[in-house]
Amino acid sequence: MADRVRILSGIRPTGRFHLGNYLGAAKNWVELQSQYECYYFIADYHALTTEPDGHKIEDKVFDLTADLLAVGIDPERSVLYQQSKVPEVAELTLLLSMVTPLSWVQRTPAFKEKAKIHPDNVNLGLLSYPVLQGADIVIVKGAGVPVGKDQLAHLELIREVVRKFNRTYAPVFPEPR
Repeated sequence: MADRVRILSGIRPTGRFHLGNYLGAAKNWVELQSQYECYYFIADYHALTTEPDGHKIEDKVFDLTADLLAVGIDPERSVLYQQSKVPEVAELTLLLSMVTPLSWVQRTPAFKEKAKIHPDNVNLGLLSYPVLQGADIVIVKGAGVPVGKDQLAHLELIREVVRKFNRTYAPVFPEPR
């Protein structure tokens, strides 16, 4: 696996696994396993931005993991993990936030949209969502990140943050594509 491009993708445990999850992500993940070094994760920290009850999320994590294994995610060919079980993700999020200007995250379309949809739940977690995404990616040194159109702005922001981090400290993280 070491000579293949490393990719990363995640899925939030916010509901039951459905056909849209399969067609939109999991089917592609299964196919990517034969070509790339794949890291897939259950994004339970991300889920907390819209579902504050961690017990509800934890219940869904187990089911989602079972569903992903059932549709063909192979632990022999991919790494599948729960985001919150890797404490370094939170630590790296903090470090990346130190080089991320507030204006960069405020301009993301997803933040503006979710703030309109959930005006009573506009919190720092929602604002810093793309920085957490950046930590998810660079913690595994992911070079490829298959995302939907709704996440392209976040990916570009993450590239900017990685460039700034690498210039400020040392060139330690690859720029995700």
